[in-house]
Amino acid sequence: MSPQDQHGSRGYSVPTGRPYALKELQASLGSLGDHLRELYDGAHPAEYDTIADALYVAFQTATGLAPAKSYTGCPEHPNGALDPEAPEGWGRCLICNDRRRLGQRHRGGPPAAPAGEQRRLGYPVPDPPYTLQRLRTYVRAVEDQRFHLGLSSPAEDFVRIADDLHRAFIVARELSRPRNASGCSEHPGAPIDPDAPPGEACIFCAGRKRRAQRSPQTPEMLPRIRRGERRQLQRRFERPPG
Repeated sequence: MSPQDQHGSRGYSVPTGRPYALKELQASLGSLGDHLRELYDGAHPAEYDTIADALYVAFQTATGLAPAKSYTGCPEHPNGALDPEAPEGWGRCLICNDRRRLGQRHRGGPPAAPAGEQRRLGYPVPDPPYTLQRLRTYVRAVEDQRFHLGLSSPAEDFVRIADDLHRAFIVARELSRPRNASGCSEHPGAPIDPDAPPGEACIFCAGRKRRAQRSPQTPEMLPRIRRGERRQLQRRFERPPG
């Protein structure tokens, strides 16, 4: 039965818990735009922590309002393995996708290219780069949708806002990570060495390089004492007279 038929029938009732969850969703998104407007390009990653936390809370609330998604989105294998390179227009079920790829090989067709946007548990994950402008675009789409949500809104509206909230959360989470100011792939969050030459600003790698350049010193070994002999120690100071 479609939502329109449900609205016109006397048997339609608001799902249990929707009024409280919808009010909680509206409250969690109320001040999000104000916090986002205070940010600027080049803002410190710690300033995105609050926004990422608020978006995650709102996303969790929206998933409770939306219908439950299966792990793969496949009615035949709902809890099967996920395909990390699912092509555009295909599902996420690895079993079904391998079956379709095998059929393409038998027909001699070209292999399907992986989709740009991958999903985990059915929710979209945008591709990089992750920028403040992109975060604002997703949050603006969420704010436009939340004003039209009501107790009798169809399930597709809650699915759409949950997807957009997940996109916004992924971007905010990536922006909250430490910046790679040192340019080092091994220590992306390392402090910068002000005395290092350009391209070698990582203080950990610079210290390792300095230690390697030092001439190794051969440790001084004490003479070996045979069993039964006593080591003759030289006194640094004369013994005082008795």
